[in-house]
Amino acid sequence: MAAEPKTRPTQVSVEAFLDRAAKDERRKDCDTLLRMMKKATGAQPRMWGPSLVGFGSYRYKYPSGREGEWPITGFSPRKTDMTLYIMPGFTNYGELMGRLGRHKTGKSCLYIKRLADVDLEVLEELVTASVKAVKKAHG
Repeated sequence: MAAEPKTRPTQVSVEAFLDRAAKDERRKDCDTLLRMMKKATGAQPRMWGPSLVGFGSYRYKYPSGREGEWPITGFSPRKTDMTLYIMPGFTNYGELMGRLGRHKTGKSCLYIKRLADVDLEVLEELVTASVKAVKKAHG
């Protein structure tokens, strides 16, 4: 029997989580991301697990047969970086990534110290493009 994923939707208040997890400039950055991701997805924010603010959802299935549900996009205000979830990854977004500003990436994670380090218009373009790609790929 497969273990249940830890990161799944919860009933925790997004606002209460952000009030505890983010202060001052980081909280303002979170408010900006809330507006940006809500606009891109048309979905209300929802907590996924203890620290991920997600928007919308899609079902995935790996070749191994493992399947689950994940937010279309989202973010988490971590101690050192703001982590944004860009689910298609970054392979198709080279031009945007080149114009974004200071950041690091993982497979589908975009790490930003603070939003002041990046071009917000480019970030919004990236989030919007990634949301469209997920919706196209997963219906």
